[in-house]
Amino acid sequence: MAAIDPGMLAFYKELSAKTPPGSDQWPLDQQRSAWNDLCKMFRAPRPPNLDVFDLVADGVGVRLFVPQGGGAKPGILYFHGGGWVLGGPETHDDMCAEMAAGADCAVALVDYRLAPEHPHPSQLEDALKSWHWMRRQGHKYNIDIENVLAAGDSAGGQISVALALCLKRKNLPQLKGLALLYPVLGNDVDTASYIRNAHAPCLTRDEMMFYLTSFLGQKPNPNWQDELAAPNLAKDVSGFPPTFITVAAHDPLHDDGVNFAEKLRGAGIACELREEPELAHSYMRARNVSVPAKQGFDAIIEALHSLSHTGLHDGH
Repeated sequence: MAAIDPGMLAFYKELSAKTPPGSDQWPLDQQRSAWNDLCKMFRAPRPPNLDVFDLVADGVGVRLFVPQGGGAKPGILYFHGGGWVLGGPETHDDMCAEMAAGADCAVALVDYRLAPEHPHPSQLEDALKSWHWMRRQGHKYNIDIENVLAAGDSAGGQISVALALCLKRKNLPQLKGLALLYPVLGNDVDTASYIRNAHAPCLTRDEMMFYLTSFLGQKPNPNWQDELAAPNLAKDVSGFPPTFITVAAHDPLHDDGVNFAEKLRGAGIACELREEPELAHSYMRARNVSVPAKQGFDAIIEALHSLSHTGLHDGH
């Protein structure tokens, strides 16, 4: 396996100063405050020529980034990472602004309810509300309501897939595409990548176990067998939209994304899987200090543009 990029390691050094190993044992308010402070350290200025709105969409907070000029924009519902426990509009503002500008899409960053106060399926309920809102109200913000995608990093990848599964079950109009960025898509912490990367930078196996328990509740309970909570358990993904998945080699979640890509391809769904051999979890946040992370982030924007404007290249 390739060594971790030095820029990625420099990012991790700053990250671990704010949230050292074991910080998942801190009180929740302290964890959230530390993560918010950390994200501020790495936050870049927004690109120009974006209109930004803070809205309430059927009771769910949404920060909407809309590029100025041109006709109606494809819509992207973006679900942030943070283990379902951390994060919100402030932690992902700059990345979503850059995605909106780079992909020429209206990006709605969804401020869904957090676990453990609000365990599964609260996040999916909020995702579905935000989808209904975009379909009903998006035209007011120059959004093409027939061209709506979902994207998310880490836990946000799970929410994105759960939304697609839910739309399929309800026989509602399916998303036009999915972009899953180092996603958590299962609850098996004994995969090869969980074991190999148990103490990896930016995310450890123990931290993921804490996040999964916060999200699903203590075992045993039915949430641990629910495919909406762990999409790699899904038996049927027929009719899924074209999907882009990026995984990092130095990430416990690497195999989650690979396994889901195989599931989609087995069902005949167009799926592009991008491997990042030198990167670890949360690499988008290192895009301004790591060349491979910047290249990976540019590839994400390119995939979002393809999914929303031209169609996905089904790379293997």
